[in-house]
Amino acid sequence: MTARLPVFPLATVLFPGLVLPLHIFEERYRALVRHLVGRPEGAPREFGVVAIRSGWEVAPTGPNGRPAGAGGDVTLHEVGCTAELRQVTELDDGGFDIVTVGRRRFRIADVDTTGAPYLTAEVEWLPEPGGPDEVADLLAARVIAVFRQYLGLIRSDPDEISEQLPEDPTVLSHLVAATAALTVADRQRLLAIDDTATRLRAELRLLNREAALLRQVRAVPVPLAELASPPTPN
Repeated sequence: MTARLPVFPLATVLFPGLVLPLHIFEERYRALVRHLVGRPEGAPREFGVVAIRSGWEVAPTGPNGRPAGAGGDVTLHEVGCTAELRQVTELDDGGFDIVTVGRRRFRIADVDTTGAPYLTAEVEWLPEPGGPDEVADLLAARVIAVFRQYLGLIRSDPDEISEQLPEDPTVLSHLVAATAALTVADRQRLLAIDDTATRLRAELRLLNREAALLRQVRAVPVPLAELASPPTPN
């Protein structure tokens, strides 16, 4: 099944169930928010968040000060996640502060740069696991244990380390992927995995790798510029 979605390129990866606040100041994305807010009551108010493979979030401006093109000079990863609009605050300058929540994963089939002020894309919905999975349950327990050890290396506050982690393996896999200090490339690979057990196995490898390096050097093992950071205001 396919659908057409507005697309918001960002220098970060959104996962289902995770909160993503954004400050909207570019006119093309102001138009997107106005479009979503104006939809009929009960209609889905969501757009696709896709990590940028190369290029910039903010479109170059033309002589009139408006963006030169709908999407700027960017190339996108194929797999993204929809962001459901949950809260909108209109600002005095015409911009918006919004709060969104990741909802469902998709793969981009085709991108349209001319049909709207912002990018739109034909997307294919990706499958999500359903029903009990004994292997995923076992892996989830291991991931929780390793993740707590990892948090102990990067956080100084014991209360943060003892926070409640979700028991649902799929929810846990998305939380770990979004919370650990991974690169955009690492997070993107995790988002693209359809099977929860496979994602949890990958996270075990990543967490063990990161924890081992942290124990050796007591520092983040990749340049800070390469880390998946909170969304840049747009």
